Amino acid sequence: MKRKNNYPLKKSEKDWRAELSEEEFRILRQKGTELPFSGEYNDHYQEGAYLCKYNSHCGWPSYDRAIEGSLIEVPDNSAGMTRTEIVCANCGGHQGHVFNDGPTETGLRYCVNSASISFKKRKG
Repeated sequence: MKRKNNYPLKKSEKDWRAELSEEEFRILRQKGTELPFSGEYNDHYQEGAYLCKYNSHCGWPSYDRAIEGSLIEVPDNSAGMTRTEIVCANCGGHQGHVFNDGPTETGLRYCVNSASISFKKRKG
């Protein structure tokens, strides 16, 4: 897949392949997805970077808002449907999709792949 590299973090696909696991590369660079209920953070509820995570029962980690400036929304008409892809604003890596069917006050559900995120525990 040819990808524009208009992001602050500039690496070649060869560099990404050397740095990421096969599964991380498939998801982040080739827009793959994890199987539902299989990701490391699907049932992860510690306080930290994921404070707005909730159990959406969709099989992937889900949040109702993103840190401002951290994601870019991209129209996605693949798989026979219209969705909004979310990619990292720093490197362009595929995170997942955002849907407007969330159960919280934002009405949003950011549905992400565990392989495309990490967790930073809240201090104190």
